[in-house]
Amino acid sequence: MTPKPGEISLAHNGVLFLDELPEFERKVLDSLREPMETGTVTISRAARQMEFPAQFQLIAALNPSPTGCHNDKRATPDQVMRYLSRVSGPFIDRIDLQIELPRLNSTQLQSTEAEETSATVRARVEAAYNLQLNRQGKVNARLNNKEMSVHCALATAELQFLAKASEKLALSPRSYHRVIKVARTISDLKGQENISLDELKEALNYRAFERLLSQLTQY
Repeated sequence: MTPKPGEISLAHNGVLFLDELPEFERKVLDSLREPMETGTVTISRAARQMEFPAQFQLIAALNPSPTGCHNDKRATPDQVMRYLSRVSGPFIDRIDLQIELPRLNSTQLQSTEAEETSATVRARVEAAYNLQLNRQGKVNARLNNKEMSVHCALATAELQFLAKASEKLALSPRSYHRVIKVARTISDLKGQENISLDELKEALNYRAFERLLSQLTQY
């Protein structure tokens, strides 16, 4: 039987969206780890082996607890941990932006204040994208460690801050480097040449899953 491209190859140069992430089998999610790193997927069938492109952007959604909210007191920390443990740490390591969306209050729901237009946001993103291509020939997410030492260099104060934050949150080496890349991108969106503490703090705030696990293990 001739191997055919699956969902992740069909999402090449596009978006792969996984809703209710913990409901997927853990082995299925972990099978995404290598393609997320290499941008390719290899399928072996008997004596045949084929490689398909798989440079996709993964977007996933999950409830932080089996009851919908981890602090609603309807589930114990142990129950929440068991639910979240369906998603492995190495898989989460590969997700750069982990954002918690809190419930909106009535004032926010009824607000008529104008937001930024999509055109304004797009212009800012395109400017940052072009800046990265002109500076290093690729986007920040594709930088290797050697390239990061040139294009994502941190000053002493920033290095010390990140070291302390990394220890507190128990960041893996992969997460550590991804925080720096995200901070570099935030700086690019602001049009700044260097990465400051503000950008590092914002990048760390996008590791919501690690922060949640850190909170739960303190009970």
